[in-house]
Amino acid sequence: ADDGYPGTVLRIASTGYSLDGGSADRALLRAEAGQPWDELVELTVRQGLSGLEALSGIPGLTGPTPVQNVGAYGAYVSHTIASVRTWDRQAGQVRTFANAELGFGYRDSILKRSTVNGSPRYVVLSVEFGLERSRLGAPVRYAELARSLGVEAGQRAAAGDVRRQVLALRAAKGMVLDPADRDTFSTGSFFTNPIVDPAVAAALPEGAPRWPAGGQVKLSAAWLIDHAGFGKGFGLAGTANGSVDGFAVAGGRASLSTKHTLAITNRGTATAADILAVARTVRDGVEAAFGIRLHPEPLLINCSL
Repeated sequence: ADDGYPGTVLRIASTGYSLDGGSADRALLRAEAGQPWDELVELTVRQGLSGLEALSGIPGLTGPTPVQNVGAYGAYVSHTIASVRTWDRQAGQVRTFANAELGFGYRDSILKRSTVNGSPRYVVLSVEFGLERSRLGAPVRYAELARSLGVEAGQRAAAGDVRRQVLALRAAKGMVLDPADRDTFSTGSFFTNPIVDPAVAAALPEGAPRWPAGGQVKLSAAWLIDHAGFGKGFGLAGTANGSVDGFAVAGGRASLSTKHTLAITNRGTATAADILAVARTVRDGVEAAFGIRLHPEPLLINCSL
C-alpha cells in the first residue's frame, strides 16, 4: 500500500552458491536465498548444467522461487528443486524440506500456504537444485519457445540457445527490465492463469486457449483480458479502451503494458492505488464478460483489490 507496512520486513541478503557432490551425470547446486536469480541461471548454463535455462530473465532472488513455484515457458522450479532449507518461525528452528514435502502446485507451495499471524511461517535460507550435467537444455515443453528454437515440443536444444531465446521472448513482451521502456516497470504478470472446471472452459469461445490441468482446465488470463475489451495500453489517456465511463483509468499513470495485457505498468508516477485501480477494473470486466474471476499473482501487502 502507499501507506507502507506497519511492521518488520526481512530482507535476505545472503548470496553465493556451491556445487556439492552429485554424480557423473548429475550435480547438486546449493544457492543462498539472497542470490540474484538470473545470475544463478546464467551460471548454470556456463557451467554446463541443464534444467534452469527456460527460467532465464525472471527478476528477483533465489529464495522466493520455491514459495510460489516460479515457472515460465513450461518449466517450473519444482522440476529441479531437491530441497529447501528454511527457518521455521513458529517452532524456532531450522527445517529442511525435501521436494516431495513442499506440496508444489501452480504458483503454490506449502511455504506460501503456511503463515503465522498472517505472515510467512517459513523464511527460506537456501535452495538446493538437482541439475543434469549437459550442454543440452531440458526438453522444451512450451510451443512458442519450441517454434522459436526450431525444434518440436519435447525435443531438446542447446541450453545457451534456450536462454538467449527466452530472454528475447521475454524482452518482446516487456518482461526484461529496460530503464528506457516503461512497459518493463511492472511486477510481471499481474493475474494468474485461472484453473476452472471443464464445463466453464467449454462455455468459452472456441478460440480461447486452454490446457489440461489435472482434471481441470487452465485458461489464458491474457486472452480473457484482451477479449473482455481491455487491450494493450488500457489505462493510458488517449488510447483505445483507455477509459471507463469517460475517464482515463488512473489518469494514465498506470496502464496495461502496450506489449502484453497481463502486466500492469507504472508509467512514471503511479501509486499503488493507481495500479490497483487498473487491476480492479480489468478483474471486474473479465468477470462480467466471462463469469471468471481473476486473482492477483503478486502479494498485496496492506491493501487489496
